[in-house]
Amino acid sequence: MGKKATRKGGSKSPPPKDIAQNRKALHEYEILDRYEAGIALTGTEVKGLRESGAMIREAYAQVINGEVFLVGAHISDYGPAGGRGHDPQRTRRLLLHRREIDKIAGKLVEKGMALIPLRMYFNDDGRAKVELGIGRGRTQYDKRVAIKDREMKRELSRANARRGRG
Repeated sequence: MGKKATRKGGSKSPPPKDIAQNRKALHEYEILDRYEAGIALTGTEVKGLRESGAMIREAYAQVINGEVFLVGAHISDYGPAGGRGHDPQRTRRLLLHRREIDKIAGKLVEKGMALIPLRMYFNDDGRAKVELGIGRGRTQYDKRVAIKDREMKRELSRANARRGRG
C-alpha cells in the first residue's frame, strides 16, 4: 500500500492553487511565524471560492475563547445558489491544533503583534486552507529600508545577469 498515486505521467502534483493573496500584509508587517489552518466553510462558500475566489486584504484573525476566527474575509456568492447562499463577510472558524492555538495566543499577548492571513489556497486534497502569519507592524522607516533592500537585490541580480551574458 505504501506509495501514493501520482498524476498521469508520474510527475509530481502541481503546487497549491492560490485563491487569494494578501501582498499588502508583507509590506505592512514583519512576518515572524507562519501557520497553515483549515477553514470551516459551508457548501456555497466552497463553490464560491472555486468559482470567483475571495478577498483577504482587509481580513485578520483573532483568538476568541480558545478558538481562532477569520474576520473580514470576503468570499463571493455562488450564483446558482440563488437567495439561499451565505453571508460573504461572515466570521469563519479556523481549524488548528490545540498546541498551535496556545502558541499563537501566547505570541499575540506581546505588544504590536497581529495574526494576519497571508494567502488562501486549495491544497492537494482540494481542501481550502489559509496561511496565517504572526507579524509585528512595520514603521514607515522600516518599510523604506525594506524597499531599498529589495531594489538593491534586484539591481545586483540584473548586473550579474548582464555580466553572465557577455
